[in-house]
Amino acid sequence: MGEKVYLKNFGCQMNVRDSEVICGILKKEGYEITDEPDGADIVIFNTCSVRQHAEDKVWSEIGRIAKIGKMGTVPKRRGQSPFSPQNRPLIGLVGCMAQNYKEKIFERAPNVSFVVGPSDIAKIPRILNDIIRQGKRGQSPKGGDSPLFQLKIWETDGDIRPEEIYHTGFYEDKEHAYVVISEGCSNYCSYCVVPYVRGELRNRNYKEILKEIEEAVDKGITSITLLGQNVNAYKYGDTDFVELVKLVELVRGLKEFSFITSHPKDTSLDLFEAMADSEKLKKYLHLPMQSGSDRILKLMNRGYTRKFYLDLADNYRKIVKDATLTTDIIVGFPTEAESDFNDTYNLVKDIEFDAAYIFKYSPRPNTKALNLDDNVTKEEKEKRHKIILDLQREISRNSNIKNQISK
Repeated sequence: MGEKVYLKNFGCQMNVRDSEVICGILKKEGYEITDEPDGADIVIFNTCSVRQHAEDKVWSEIGRIAKIGKMGTVPKRRGQSPFSPQNRPLIGLVGCMAQNYKEKIFERAPNVSFVVGPSDIAKIPRILNDIIRQGKRGQSPKGGDSPLFQLKIWETDGDIRPEEIYHTGFYEDKEHAYVVISEGCSNYCSYCVVPYVRGELRNRNYKEILKEIEEAVDKGITSITLLGQNVNAYKYGDTDFVELVKLVELVRGLKEFSFITSHPKDTSLDLFEAMADSEKLKKYLHLPMQSGSDRILKLMNRGYTRKFYLDLADNYRKIVKDATLTTDIIVGFPTEAESDFNDTYNLVKDIEFDAAYIFKYSPRPNTKALNLDDNVTKEEKEKRHKIILDLQREISRNSNIKNQISK
């Protein structure tokens, strides 16, 4: 074995952990992980489909890598092949884009040799072995290509990941680790592609979660983040998320932990009480608001109202002292009128988040929002994005001033 693998990650923290899992299982099979694409035998892109911009970056990167040989060679003159077929890196695309487009990826990016969905990442070593073995059989190339680059494999039909992939012990950070507690999501927010690319909610056994945390602590890691598309919906048997938090608190050697991401409709006062009582749990809550308009929230299928969210934020700050609150906001959702946008603006102003991640709506495949009229112009989306961004910057600036004065 010994082939060098370069893996580039795009997207959320869940993808960061998935990339570690992939590296871990490949290392166990004898592959070498490299930080540089030049010289890599295999290049893997772990992708995100949440927004169009994220996908565009991946397509561009595939094209760039496909033009560079293993040693970074490029064509000397127009029309000349940049490298021999035997010198091409093997390119794979995994993650949410893989699940979204499946075998159609080969039509747009012929240089991609394998496509693997999020639930099938455990199969990557076998897929690579099949492709490499096929390429070493010495068959006659067709059309100037080595058989190594003719074989196309896609795996996107998996349902449940084998538990052992989370126990390879591979972490990029030597002090902090991400620990997945659940996979997928069953909320079906109308703008969100996650249920279609990661499947419905599947919760890991809490005993396996605690075992993984203990394994990380044994490696010297003292800080962890519990990961899920909606951590608050976690439930395994009689153990819900609040109970899981209390169990993690008891892990010896663990100094601190946090969690992301929460959904407002599943966030409870019991969780706030547990956060207030905990000595290890960070006083930090990321609670995506998305919109301050009840009409838009209903179209988004978020399951809560403006008042519900406002009360939740108020209770959080009352119960968890000196706590941080951050959020996600989407502007320019289909049919979002000026009055809807003003509701969002005013709610941000009332709550005064410590930070906000603000996004312009972009249509995603398979989602319910595709059936809505995307009638907010690009220019208007950019305008509204800037207005909320400027407001949040002012809130953050004033908060920093207050903190400095109080010190």
